Amino acid sequence: MYGEHKMLKLNSLGIGTLHRPYIISEIAQAHDGSVGIAHSMIDAAKAAGVDAVKFQTHIASEESTSDDVFRKPFSYQDSSRFDYWKRMEFDVSHWVSLKKHAEDIGLVFLSSPFSVAAVTLLDRIGVPLWKVGSGEIANAELLDAVTATHKPILASTGLHSWTDIDNLVIRLKTANIDFALLQCTTEYPSLLVDVGINVLSEIKSRYHCLSGLSDHTGVLAPALLAMSHGADVIEVHATFDRSMFGPDSKASLTFTEISQLVTYRNQFQEILSNPVDKNFAADSRASLRSIFSRSLALKRTLPSGHILSFSDICLKKPGTGLQPSQLPSIVGKKLRRQVLGNVLLKLDDLEP
Repeated sequence: MYGEHKMLKLNSLGIGTLHRPYIISEIAQAHDGSVGIAHSMIDAAKAAGVDAVKFQTHIASEESTSDDVFRKPFSYQDSSRFDYWKRMEFDVSHWVSLKKHAEDIGLVFLSSPFSVAAVTLLDRIGVPLWKVGSGEIANAELLDAVTATHKPILASTGLHSWTDIDNLVIRLKTANIDFALLQCTTEYPSLLVDVGINVLSEIKSRYHCLSGLSDHTGVLAPALLAMSHGADVIEVHATFDRSMFGPDSKASLTFTEISQLVTYRNQFQEILSNPVDKNFAADSRASLRSIFSRSLALKRTLPSGHILSFSDICLKKPGTGLQPSQLPSIVGKKLRRQVLGNVLLKLDDLEP
């Protein structure tokens, strides 16, 4: 079994079974090549309350060719996907400034590498763990590069079968790498019917590792449902508005929605961290119980000397008088005085 001691590096980052779900705001290419927008999105992610902000590090000449086609045509200025990746590139100084900005305001800075050169760049600036996209988990060259750093790995599994994932896990365990596996659906946006929340528990039972959801639906429900099913990590694409330019905008949550997600996560954690002892809760709320419960009363005003029957008695609030459990012992008693129908019955209303 992949035991708890294997999770120490992830736990040190706040990711693990003893922690609340770890929320990553995936900026990806939403900055559209603007360093300024990238910095503004870091600030927005911080305001939303996430744990980490994540980018993607693309180096066009290291990962793409002129044959690389857009999954969906969207760009007004890029004639090829290579041109798009080229426009998305930041230099090392920009990556350093983005990482420093994130860390200065209390966020973990992450970026997915898409080439060995990107791994080298990100390792140089000191990313604490690797997020490997689903398109790269069969990339032996890239996996060798990231495992050589001995840093933990979050791996998305959207494009792969259990056999592929088995091979990845064997590779990571052989290299003694801490890891978590994320269910994702590689469609932008993906449909709710394709989310696959069931895969989270299958990952845990099959590999005895942390699991999570990398979501591309553009709605809150999958992330909330994943948390209710024990997700350790939630990754959602982020945007200022889903009408913004870019290939991932419609598959993203707005920062306002991400803030709601964080609020729900924190509220879930508060609930789960405070189990209720029903006996203690009942004792501590005895005064409230007396307000909401009922006591014995007469259905109508009855004269002195009347012998009570079941049909004379009803239950009315509050619960501070004779208790319903006393009803059998009250039936057959004689009233020693007239008793009104709109007041609680008392023991001294009855003859011994």
